[in-house]
Amino acid sequence: MIMKRTILILMAITLTTGVFAQKQTEMNDNSNKLAVLWTSGDPDVAEKMVFMYTLNAKRNDWFDEVVLIIWGPSAKLAVENEMIRDYIKTMQDAGVKTEACLYCAKMYDVHEKLAERGVDVKGMGVPLSDYLKEGWKVLSL
Repeated sequence: MIMKRTILILMAITLTTGVFAQKQTEMNDNSNKLAVLWTSGDPDVAEKMVFMYTLNAKRNDWFDEVVLIIWGPSAKLAVENEMIRDYIKTMQDAGVKTEACLYCAKMYDVHEKLAERGVDVKGMGVPLSDYLKEGWKVLSL
């Protein structure tokens, strides 16, 4: 009798704890959201892979939400290269959200120019970590 009661109590605790744990860690389904982390300073990589995929992912509704994160050497390229600037504008017009790492952009002294072009320039450590924790698909190039 004591054994049955103990088992029932343990089962009740396990079930109750599982329900509460589920409610605490419940997340939205963000698996249909894409963050593209663009770090390369190579214009060929930007044009022929990063931008092509990012723009088409948005235009063709491959993902509900698409964010391009400009980080590292890509920040400098995004300001200095006219073709790259135009492509970023095309992506923004298509609905791709653009963000840039403030600290990287400051290292290249391009933070103000990126902001002038509609890029959300901010510390990106927490936002990128949140994308990862929230279940976004993250493509890094």
